[in-house]
Amino acid sequence: MNYLKKVVIAIFCLNFSILQAQEHPNIMLSKAGIEEVREGCNKYPLLQKSFAQVKADADKALGTKISIPVPNDGGGGPSHEQHKRNYQAVLACGISYQITGEIKYADYVKDMLLGYASQYEKWPLKHPKSKTSNQSGRIFWQILNDCVWQVNVIQGYDLVYNAINSRDRKIIETRLFTPVVKFITETSKETFNRIHNHGTWAVAAVGLTGYVMNKREYVEMALKGSDKSGKSGYLAQLDHLFSPDGYYTEGPYYQRYALLPFMIFAKAINQYEPQTGIYTYRNNILEKAINTSLQSSYTNGAFFPVNDAIKDKTIESGELVYGVDLAYAEMGGGADLLDIAQRQGRVIVSDAGLKVARDVAEGKAMPFNYKSLLITDGPAGNEGGLGVLRSGSNKDQQCLVFKAASQGMGHGHFDRLNILYYDNGSEVFLDYGAARFINIESKNDGEYLPENKTWAKQTVAHNTIVVDKTSAFKASAERAQQYHPELICFKGEGDIQAVSGREENAWPGVSLVRTSALVHIPGMSKALLVDVFNAESDKVHQYDLPFWYSGYITDTSFPVRQYTKELKPAGDKYGYQHLWLNSNDSVASGSGYITVMNNRRFYTTHFAGTSPVNVKLASIGANDPSLNLFNGKAFILSQAGTAYQTFLSVTESHGKIDPVAETTTGAKSIVSALRIIRSDREQTNISFDVEGKTYRVVINYKDKNNFIQLIK
Repeated sequence: MNYLKKVVIAIFCLNFSILQAQEHPNIMLSKAGIEEVREGCNKYPLLQKSFAQVKADADKALGTKISIPVPNDGGGGPSHEQHKRNYQAVLACGISYQITGEIKYADYVKDMLLGYASQYEKWPLKHPKSKTSNQSGRIFWQILNDCVWQVNVIQGYDLVYNAINSRDRKIIETRLFTPVVKFITETSKETFNRIHNHGTWAVAAVGLTGYVMNKREYVEMALKGSDKSGKSGYLAQLDHLFSPDGYYTEGPYYQRYALLPFMIFAKAINQYEPQTGIYTYRNNILEKAINTSLQSSYTNGAFFPVNDAIKDKTIESGELVYGVDLAYAEMGGGADLLDIAQRQGRVIVSDAGLKVARDVAEGKAMPFNYKSLLITDGPAGNEGGLGVLRSGSNKDQQCLVFKAASQGMGHGHFDRLNILYYDNGSEVFLDYGAARFINIESKNDGEYLPENKTWAKQTVAHNTIVVDKTSAFKASAERAQQYHPELICFKGEGDIQAVSGREENAWPGVSLVRTSALVHIPGMSKALLVDVFNAESDKVHQYDLPFWYSGYITDTSFPVRQYTKELKPAGDKYGYQHLWLNSNDSVASGSGYITVMNNRRFYTTHFAGTSPVNVKLASIGANDPSLNLFNGKAFILSQAGTAYQTFLSVTESHGKIDPVAETTTGAKSIVSALRIIRSDREQTNISFDVEGKTYRVVINYKDKNNFIQLIK
């Protein structure tokens, strides 16, 4: 336990003995700031717009009869969605009451909560659609959703607390909130004490309830775990789930999701116990987490789909609205966060949202600065990480993401040394993300699909090497969690930006080293993506390196012999069973190229190998009887039998499609003569020509001071 953590716990323990009843409201909206927020709702456009939407939601709820159905459905089903609408309505009406002063909104919250209080204890402890007892909810099919429900309704209750008489408050607290807390902390103790995003929602739900109800025991359990030892609970989660850079080990998608309970509970702690300095805990880890979350996105706002991820989530999601507003207003965040707030187009109707809306209106926003940076993983920052390389303006930026991070717990994928590549506002080399139709009940009750394990997590679903058509660690998450890649080098500036990593444990006896770089060549408007992937073993293996691309192949340097009469799966397990093998072509010269058109731009990937390669074209869709998988296409560089193999590729971004002009401009690649001069444990030396001029890239694996050089 670090010194600051001991100090924070000591302060909390002292305060427990002197904590008095607190005023209401006192979480996102405070009693002290409410008049100023009310004025701001009529003065500052962002806040005005945001409250108008909240009030519209509240008015819609008031126009509908209160419905509290017996829990019966999985994610997306009628009862699930109704309970979700209910907690959203409670919060919206609570906010509307505070801003307008109209008692009808408070009465709605009171009636809703009394309705739940009359039914909650009659419902079974295990939801009928739950798959496991230890993760079952009571209102929803999983305990996670129950905790989300409580986080929202306790805030709504806090907002109308003084408008409810003491008799009704006693009913709500004793017959609803107290049983809910008991269910979370006792029946669902495993989740409550878990170091995981489910645990974060659980401790936030209990801690917020403790503050609002003045229950010291609840707050103490939320901070230090059910046994109050400090081995679990909120502070332990801050210690173990984030790296020193603020990277959340499950990846950007779950970082976004987990940040909301982290931030709301931190806000409550700061309101009730400001002397604890929770915002500065672990060297300002919460502010770092917000900035890292934003930097873990492309300039179009989409999060990098690392590990399990639904790809339509962006920095405009509600969780990041909370994060940005609190980071700016209360944690000392910079004016570039106001740029993100403008993109989000809304703020929290709260003290923090007021400050953001006011400063945006006063023209204080600065453009958000997307950076090339290394984001470390692991509590100590020594479990690999993400390397992010960027080139160009936010309007037309190249971005390379290099994943050399740890497994990421249960939501991790088997994609060691995977890369993602973006350009021109689009994915070029992409990641599938998660196999899930969230909240679509007809698709496995909205839960992860079986294909998430059989396809999306498997190595071949990613842009990284597969050995012997077998996934890394034979797809054992337990084994993969024991190891992490090594980051060899990161260079984020200059004519050649680069990141390199090593993986020694994913396949027995196989050492993998990958180096990816954005290389600026004089006269070229776009950097070249240079990718060198070395595989070494004492035994002969088959090495496959997929590139999952977006767009359409327009040209190849070799004849493609498509299978036109019959398609067969590329294999029978580890994800290959879901691939249609469309062609399998040898490249006699040992090198070649493939050109893809994507979003009115061309991408030519030149490739070569230390041993001749085959190029396989593949598409997703085999062995998919329930039609669960999205479409996807890849070209796979493959070497069927060698102990040492280097795959070299240079991807050139060029040309544009002009719908007015008669011809396509710049559609022809200007890179040529790609070759590997040397590749071994000490050095890889490659060369290529650009319009007749030769350039070399030299990688020195044993010299970190001069790791990569561009020789013109």
